[in-house]
Amino acid sequence: MSLAVAGSGHRPEMLRRKTIGDNARLLLLASVLAMPFAVFWLVGGRALPFVVVAIGLGIGMATLAFHASRQYEQAAAGQVFGILGAGLILTLVDPMLVDTGLTIALIAPVHASLLARSSLRKLSWLLLAGVLACGMAASVAGFGGADVPQTMLGIVSGLAFITCAGMVAYTAHGIGAAFEVYDKAQVTAYRHLIEHVRDSVIRFSSEGDVLLASRSSETLFGCRRYELSGASLSERLHVLDRPIYLTAFSDANKAGKSRVVEVRMRQDDPVGGTKLPRYIWVEASFSPVREDLPSEGGYEVVALFRDITARKDNEVAMREAQRIAEEASTAKSRFLATIGHELRTPLNAVVGFSEMMTSGIGGELSPTHREYAGLIHQGARHLLEVVRMLLDMSKLEAGKFELQTEPFVAADIIEPCMQMVEASARQRGIKIVADIAPKLPALVGDERACRQILLNLLSNAIKFSHDGGTVTVSLKRQGQCLNLSVSDTGVGMAPEALSRLGEAFFQAHEGLTRRYEGTGLGLSIVKGLVELHEGTLRALSEIGAGTTVTVLLPVNGPAIKVEDTAAVTPLHREPVSSPISSWQDEKRKAQ
Repeated sequence: MSLAVAGSGHRPEMLRRKTIGDNARLLLLASVLAMPFAVFWLVGGRALPFVVVAIGLGIGMATLAFHASRQYEQAAAGQVFGILGAGLILTLVDPMLVDTGLTIALIAPVHASLLARSSLRKLSWLLLAGVLACGMAASVAGFGGADVPQTMLGIVSGLAFITCAGMVAYTAHGIGAAFEVYDKAQVTAYRHLIEHVRDSVIRFSSEGDVLLASRSSETLFGCRRYELSGASLSERLHVLDRPIYLTAFSDANKAGKSRVVEVRMRQDDPVGGTKLPRYIWVEASFSPVREDLPSEGGYEVVALFRDITARKDNEVAMREAQRIAEEASTAKSRFLATIGHELRTPLNAVVGFSEMMTSGIGGELSPTHREYAGLIHQGARHLLEVVRMLLDMSKLEAGKFELQTEPFVAADIIEPCMQMVEASARQRGIKIVADIAPKLPALVGDERACRQILLNLLSNAIKFSHDGGTVTVSLKRQGQCLNLSVSDTGVGMAPEALSRLGEAFFQAHEGLTRRYEGTGLGLSIVKGLVELHEGTLRALSEIGAGTTVTVLLPVNGPAIKVEDTAAVTPLHREPVSSPISSWQDEKRKAQ
């Protein structure tokens, strides 16, 4: 493997660059030492030694210059081409087919594979093939060797081979040192990571034996690491969690699958200092080691153990809080239903008798008494309306509101609803306008509930409109739904209030100084009835410009059968009823 490829880390790359520079200095030193002998032979009429030494000297100086200017790839290429050039010259002057020159040329691809990038490695092999072809051609043609003494040729070839081989040997030594240092650094880093990670890290053999346990396992299990060997770890499992733990471990060990399970395990020395064992919740993550093929026993497994006791305690606390909240909501709904039924009967009597008094059935009243009777009648009707809304809201929250769906003409309910609120609108000079599209299809739904939706929307629009304003009721088709919209030109709502539209008992104008009466249940009931019809409630509003509330009801009604329309359609899922405690009866007996 090339050092340039393997040394993606910082230290191997730096050593590669240093090796290129050292090779250039080694080649330069060898050429300088051999130059006096080459000059001696040159004076004697033998130019071959001088040519080879000159090539080495030039390559050494050029590659050293490249290295100094941080052009490391060019420096490595210069060394490879220099070795190939020296090998080519010695191959051409040696008449033998297989000679030292060819051996020197063969060193060039080896040197390239150690120091250079992939493109230069491929090129070096192509150039080696060219040198081999030239040598074969020279040998067949009988070129070279006649004027070169074999002794001098052997000396020059030997020195060139020793120099090139020395460069390769030094490079290989640098590679070995780089990998050794790099591997040690990686092992140290991984060991430091395992020893200081918060989760407990345990490595199992293919037979299930503990091979390694991190330092954090001592804190997690409250024991020394060596105490986890053998069957000690499995014995710490809660007896009810052992099947799921062993199944997850088997999936990782035999099938090579990663698994995550949550189990209870014994902790010998809890942090609280009680010195008593206790069971804690642990998340165990099993991962098979896929470096090699599995042995007969299976894969080795690395497991991460994390203490999740706090999370489990929070989940239990949240479930308990949710149960208490659901019980409180149920109690509230029951209270509203009970108090509503208890109030409705006497209020009906108050309304009836006050109406009789104002009508003079029980005798003629004085103007003052007639005024008092009218105020009683008006207040009682208001309370009766509040009670009715409370009862409807409690039914919706309990999921006990029954839908009686059947086809009806939606436009026929608009005029009666407008007449019911006309008196309150006339008192403030508010005009109610209807805009009904022609040829609308029949709507499958609960006509009584749809009347209630429209009445609540009209009442809200009139309540929050300015005196002399206009309320518009529009009905049109929109895809597979009917679009029922009620618009006013009143006070409008802020965006934060608009986002809470439909929330029970919420009013955009709250506080002791609020100007508008009401319980904040009107739109909540509208939202619940629309959801029972599987429709959509939307609202657009701007402060000072008015509000438009739109209800989209499916033309074909909710997704229930016509013959089953009398069945209860729950709005919210009822919580599982908890056993009623008998502490009240026991307290009563004690008294």
